[in-house]
Amino acid sequence: KQWYQRRVRGGAMLSIQRKLRTLQYHSPDHFSLNSDEDIQNIVNWVENQKIRYYSIEDRGVLRGAEWRTNTASYLKQLKCPYGFEKFQNAALDWLLNYAIRLEYSDQKDNINIRAAKLRITDDEDCAPLDVNSVQFKNSVNKLREYLRIPPHQDYLQVLKACRILVEKRLGPDAVKRSGDKVKLTSQEVGFDLGETGLNEAGKALRLLHVDELRLLQTQINEAIVAAQSQTADPKTDTTLGKVGR
Repeated sequence: KQWYQRRVRGGAMLSIQRKLRTLQYHSPDHFSLNSDEDIQNIVNWVENQKIRYYSIEDRGVLRGAEWRTNTASYLKQLKCPYGFEKFQNAALDWLLNYAIRLEYSDQKDNINIRAAKLRITDDEDCAPLDVNSVQFKNSVNKLREYLRIPPHQDYLQVLKACRILVEKRLGPDAVKRSGDKVKLTSQEVGFDLGETGLNEAGKALRLLHVDELRLLQTQINEAIVAAQSQTADPKTDTTLGKVGR
């Protein structure tokens, strides 16, 4: 029973985190469902920024000593089907859904236009994915293991990390650098490790280090040029100067 309850709480946590990110809450990954202060902050932020059911003067009841009782009353006024005292997590999840519906209704035209541009209909292999399906999670986990990325409870964050790593390793600049071929036999290692294999590995490491230093030097030079373009661009007004006495 305790294991089941922990699993339910974990699922509620992930659901609430995703909805807070959708609403652009300032710290969606740093709160606890067991913290009254965190729950109070979320409820107040959602009311102040998204729902605005109460007037500014009346929103103060959601803070203070009676905030839980007043929050329960607030949710009843919004027609929430869950009692806040007994089903806090469900009520909070419903409140976030309510805020998302309002957000969508305010921006539905822009959202629909953007969604239409991203919709894929011709390629069945690229059909919309169910990010909550077991198949999706297993696929992301396999990709994570292949790329040696640490695990995370949110699979969407794992997928984002995979994308960043792939772009970094297989981007145009990385592919261009990987096309340069160097024969290790023509390189001097400068030391002898006693084995041919170790010497070859030492040469490869040294070449990689030199390549990184060259890249760093290029970036430094670009920064210097950019700075000089801002500080060493003489614009002389000849009408203000004179030659001689």
